Amino acid sequence: MAVQDRDLMGGLMKGLRVIEAFSAERTRLSIAEAAEIAGLDRATTRRCLLTLADGGYADYDGKFFTLTPRVLRLGTGSLAAMPLPRVVQPLLDALSQEIGESTSVSILDGAEIVYIARAAQRRVMSIALMPGSRLPAYCTSMGRVLLAALAPDEARGILASQPRPVRTEKTVTDIDALMEILAETRARGFAFIDQEVEIGLRSLAVPLVNARGVTVAALNVGLAASAESPETVAGRFLPSLLNVRRDFNRLNL
Repeated sequence: MAVQDRDLMGGLMKGLRVIEAFSAERTRLSIAEAAEIAGLDRATTRRCLLTLADGGYADYDGKFFTLTPRVLRLGTGSLAAMPLPRVVQPLLDALSQEIGESTSVSILDGAEIVYIARAAQRRVMSIALMPGSRLPAYCTSMGRVLLAALAPDEARGILASQPRPVRTEKTVTDIDALMEILAETRARGFAFIDQEVEIGLRSLAVPLVNARGVTVAALNVGLAASAESPETVAGRFLPSLLNVRRDFNRLNL
């Protein structure tokens, strides 16, 4: 259905852009910082932030704004309404118990992955991950699995749409190199990253495919870095991940 501009609320969209400026890496923002990230002028950003603070969605100490737990209401309702998290959580719980490692499921949202379910055994990242957490797709195993499921031109466009900062000395950021990695991921059916997101973290991911053969999410296991070769790690954990993928496919979603 075509929507006329007069039927849209520009102020609401600007407010949502300001909320999205906050992240796990940017928990405290000044007006100037939020304006730059959101791509808005400072006056508009200031009104948005003060409105959020007045409504209890943000705290303001006179210089910096931080989001409050109340903002979680905006995402919790959405996650609760999605069938996918409810379906995969029992599978994740069983998998994590079996292999003794943390496992997650995420979906692709633009150039980022969004965690929709997680079963944590031990913490291997410096930030706490939970449903709703976001990470860049270009350097994560789940992101690469999800990008590999797209047409190459679409994947390249997504990679080019956002900055690709060097997070560690191992991070691959060149688009041509990433496209080669995506082609390899597509051919072998899984993605493996070695300390590209954060030093000390490895990750192995496979796609979750619905009954129509469409990749709808990605499943991964997060591991502490070790001297084991990628082939050894894949040989140890890939069979369990593939079993979960098979069980997911049988659900006929």
